[in-house]
Amino acid sequence: MATFTIVAGARPNFMKIAPIIHQFIKKQQGGIPVKFRLVHTGQHYDKKMSGDFFDQLNIPEPNANLGGGGGTQAEQTAAIMVAFEKELLENRPDLVLVVGDVTSTLSCSIAAKKLQIDVAHVEGGIRSGDLSMPEEINRMVTDSITDHFFTTSEIANSNLRKSGFAEEKIHYVGNTMIDTLMAQMPRFQKPEGEIFDKLKSGQYFVMTMHRPANVDQEHKLKAMIDAILDGTKGLPIIFPVHPRTAKNLQSLGIDAPNLHMSDPLGYLEFNYLVKNAKGVITDSGGITEEASVMNVPCITLRDNTERAETIHLGTNELVGTNPAKLKPFLEKIMKGEWKQYQGIPLWDGKTAERIVDILIRSYPNS
Repeated sequence: MATFTIVAGARPNFMKIAPIIHQFIKKQQGGIPVKFRLVHTGQHYDKKMSGDFFDQLNIPEPNANLGGGGGTQAEQTAAIMVAFEKELLENRPDLVLVVGDVTSTLSCSIAAKKLQIDVAHVEGGIRSGDLSMPEEINRMVTDSITDHFFTTSEIANSNLRKSGFAEEKIHYVGNTMIDTLMAQMPRFQKPEGEIFDKLKSGQYFVMTMHRPANVDQEHKLKAMIDAILDGTKGLPIIFPVHPRTAKNLQSLGIDAPNLHMSDPLGYLEFNYLVKNAKGVITDSGGITEEASVMNVPCITLRDNTERAETIHLGTNELVGTNPAKLKPFLEKIMKGEWKQYQGIPLWDGKTAERIVDILIRSYPNS
């Protein structure tokens, strides 16, 4: 019987693994002899950053939690590698499946390959070209030792071909994040709270910021928020604050009646807000994918993106980290002149089905 270990560790991972797990369970129920084991590395370990996602996305409890959260990036990488190596020695699979570009992705790939276990990378091949991003290093190292790439776009395929990877390793399947989005959209729910009760559809913005280029320098963070407040003309701005950002905001004393900072939200609540927003302002890659598919205008506060398809075919625009560049983009949203979603190939809700079918064909009698 083929056995697969699925790894998740940080908030973005859970949306990506949920449909894959559901497909494995469906195959098992259909009598196909396949076994999977879910390992949570513990990279994100508070309730809002991980626990809620297991509940809301109907993911079974992990078979193991490695407790790898906390510490510096090197400490976290090492802790996860040590714990995952032990996990693999006790429960050796035919293949380890990792997703995305977080520390867990890198750590578990290395541990698996050193034990001569195949690795599959969901979301392989995406590149920002920015080595100042820890995620870019994680992507490059993981891809360098990957056996199966499950890709989200032709851009990712091209990146892998240019790096010399064999065509038979590259599987263009689509985006499991969009599988989850489409499956869960009927269940989106308005967050509880007075401010959320007062929101009118299409008459507020959603904002997220956590990248060092935007939040680590207080004067720059203040200038960015001031530019956003100016350009949104008094409309409510919902800002679920990442723990990294919250610390830096405390000393700024920003106080605007339409800026509403909240704790991190659950998946169903956050995407309810995105779906009904006038626009999204973010420095997160994943949110640009979800906003595009929901046809919501999206401004990305970064100088580069690893998800260029959201610009070419989606509703995303790359604005950069200079607050002075925001104004014309916000004006276009306010006037209702933003581009529309064109449709991204294979982002159709069936990506996980394609992934699991390929894995079962590739490891039939292990």
